[in-house]
Amino acid sequence: MRNLVFESTIGTRLDKKGGLNINPARIKTEFPYKIRNFENVWIPLADGARLAARIWLPEDAERQPVPALLEYLPYRKDDHTSIRDALRHPYLAGHGYACLRVDIRGSGDSDGILYDEYLAQEQDDALEVIAWIAAQPWCDGNVGMFGISWGGFNSLQVAARRPPALKAIIAVDFTDNRYTDDVHYMGGCMLTATMLPWAAFMFTLNPSPPDPAHVGERWREMWLERLDKNSTWVEPWLRHQRRDAYWRHGSVGENYGSITIPVYLVGGWADSYNNSIPRMLAGLSGPRKGLIGPWAHTYPEQGIPGPAIGFLQESLRWWDYWLKGIDTGIMAEPMLRSWIQDSAPPATWYETRPGHWVADPAWPSLYLTDRDFYLNSNGAAQTLDTTAGPERHLTFKGLQSHGLRCGEWGSYGGRGELAPDQRLADGEALPFTSAPLTEAVEILGRPEVVLTVAADQPLALLGVRLCDVAPSGASTLVTYGLLNLAHRDGSAEPTPLEPGRLYRVSVPLNMIGYRLPAGHRWRVAVSPTYARHAWPSPRPVTLTLATGAGSRLHLPVRTPQPADANLSPFAPVETSAPMPIEELRPAGRQHTLQTDLVNGTTELTIISDDGHVRRPDNGLEWEGLATETFTIREDDPLSAAQRLQCRLAYRRAGWQVRLETDSRLTCDADNFYLAHSLAAYEGESQVFSKSWQTVIPRDHL
Repeated sequence: MRNLVFESTIGTRLDKKGGLNINPARIKTEFPYKIRNFENVWIPLADGARLAARIWLPEDAERQPVPALLEYLPYRKDDHTSIRDALRHPYLAGHGYACLRVDIRGSGDSDGILYDEYLAQEQDDALEVIAWIAAQPWCDGNVGMFGISWGGFNSLQVAARRPPALKAIIAVDFTDNRYTDDVHYMGGCMLTATMLPWAAFMFTLNPSPPDPAHVGERWREMWLERLDKNSTWVEPWLRHQRRDAYWRHGSVGENYGSITIPVYLVGGWADSYNNSIPRMLAGLSGPRKGLIGPWAHTYPEQGIPGPAIGFLQESLRWWDYWLKGIDTGIMAEPMLRSWIQDSAPPATWYETRPGHWVADPAWPSLYLTDRDFYLNSNGAAQTLDTTAGPERHLTFKGLQSHGLRCGEWGSYGGRGELAPDQRLADGEALPFTSAPLTEAVEILGRPEVVLTVAADQPLALLGVRLCDVAPSGASTLVTYGLLNLAHRDGSAEPTPLEPGRLYRVSVPLNMIGYRLPAGHRWRVAVSPTYARHAWPSPRPVTLTLATGAGSRLHLPVRTPQPADANLSPFAPVETSAPMPIEELRPAGRQHTLQTDLVNGTTELTIISDDGHVRRPDNGLEWEGLATETFTIREDDPLSAAQRLQCRLAYRRAGWQVRLETDSRLTCDADNFYLAHSLAAYEGESQVFSKSWQTVIPRDHL
C-alpha cells in the first residue's frame, strides 16, 4: 500500500483534465442486463451494528435471482474508492451479478471502530454479511468474493472460515504470510519504505467521518468517537518484530487445507505481492489458477505498466464457471500464466513493459531447471561464473544512504516509483558481474543468493540485488531480497551473530519473470545496508564475504515451450462508464534526494498529492496530501529519522472537515521512538487534538 500514499485507496489515475485514462472505445454502456444502483444500504449485524453497502443489481433480480459478488474494504465507498468502483461493479452487475461494495466496521459510513488490520471481528462480520447477502430475494444463494490488496487478503481469510454460501474468490495483490510478504517486514528487516508510511495513512484515514448524507446527524457523534479511539497501528506492528502469533493470525499459509473453494490468484511484477502466488498454487489442493502480469498495484484492466488486459471479461469467465455452472473453458487452461518481461533500459516509470505470456500447467513448473553462478574474486574483479573459484575473503563497509536510489517497495504505476539506473547503487555495494551471455535466458520464480559471510557486529543485515547489465553499462534492477542476519535460522527465535564468525545464509529474492538477452550480463550486488527498504542496523557494519564455492546465485531458468506462442490472447480492456469527476486540484508527485556534502546527511523527500476532486452527482469533495522525509547521516545509523505528515479533507455545501496528522520514527541502539499527533477541524474550528509518544525496545533489529 504505500508509496503514493493516498492514491493507494483510489487506485485510479486522473488525466490532466480530470478524466480517467481509459480509451472511450473500451467503455461499455450497454450490457445484457439493465442495472439499478443503491447508493447506501444498511446490513444489520447480530450485535446491533450496521455496515454500509453500495449495491448494483440487475433490474429484474428480485424476480430472477442471481449470484452475488462482494468487495469488502475499509477505504470508504462514497469517496476514496468510488472512482474505481464505478469501473467494475456496474460492469459485473450488467452481466448478471448482484455486486456489493461494503465498508468494513469502523470505516466509511459503517458503525464502530477499526482497531487494526485483518482482525477476527472483520472476519466475523464478513460471515454475517455473506449470510445476509445469500438470504436476499435478489440472490440465488451463491456468493463470490474479490478484492485487491486488503480486499485480496480478506477474501482469502474469509474463504478459510468456510461460510457455506461463499463458492469462489478472486484475490489480487495479496499475501498468504503477513510477516514475510506485507508492508511490515522482509527477511526479518523492518521495511522503511512502508511500515511507518502505511501506518500513517491509516492513522489519518481511520478517524475520517461518515457522510452526513447517509448517517444524518449521527455523523458528528460517530466522528468524535473515531477520533477519540483512533490508534497508531505502527505500535503493535513494531512490538511484534518476530514472526509470532500476531502475524500468524490472518496468514492463510498457516493452513492451506482450510481453503477448499476455487481460488484465482493475481499479481503484477511492478507490485510486491507475488511471492505468495507460487506458494499457494503448490499448497492448495482445491481448484486454483494464477496470473502474473507486468502491472503495478492495480487491477489488470487498469494495468500500468502495460499491457493491460480485459480482466473484467476474465473475471466473468471465472464467476460464470463457478457461480453459474457455465463451462467457459477457464479450468481447462494452464494453472499459471505469467508475463516474462523483456530487458528494458532502467526507468522510474514504464507505460508498457515489453515481454510475452507463458503458461505452466502446474506449479512447481516442470519447465524449470536450476542454474548456478558462483561469486568469485580474482583479485582484480568480482565475477559471476558457472564454476567456483578459490575462496577469498572480501571486506566491505556499507554506506548508510545506500538503497535510497533503488526504487519503492511497490508501485502504483506512478512516475518515480521504480528503480533508476543502478550503476550508482552498484558502486555503493559489493558487485559480482557475469560475462555477457551467449544466448538469451528466461527465469521464472524466486532467485536465491547463498552467501558465506561474517560481520563485525552481533546485529547486521544483507540487502541483495539482481540486476541486468546492458552492453552500454546501464544496470536495470530485476529483483532484490533482504535478510536480517539475526533471523538466519528463522524469524520466530532470532539470535545475534558471533562477530567474525563465517555463516552460510540464504537470501531469497522476490518472485520474478525476466528474459536476459544475449550480450547482457547478470550482476549480484551485496551490501550490509539498504536504507529505503531496511531500517539500518544499530551500529555500522563491516561485512566479510567468502567467495568461491560457499557463495552462489541460484536462478530458476524456464525452458521456453512451443505452446507459449499459441496461447489464446486475453480479451481487450473493457470497463463500465467512469464516474463523472471534477478535478479541482491535479494530483502529482515529487521525489527528491539530496546530500549535504559538509555534514554527510542525506535526505529523501516524497510529496504525494492526491489532488482535490468533486463528485458532481452529490457535491461530495475530498482531497489528500502526504509528505514523507527520511534522513540519515553517513557512519551513524542511529541518525535515521522518518517523518510522515498527512492531510485529508472532505466537504460539500454546508459541511467541511479536515484531519491532519504527524508521525515520526527515530531510534537509538536499544529502542525505537514513535511520536504521533492528530488534529481535526470542522470548518476552521479545531474540534480534536491528541498526541502520542511511545518507546519500543529493539528486538534483534
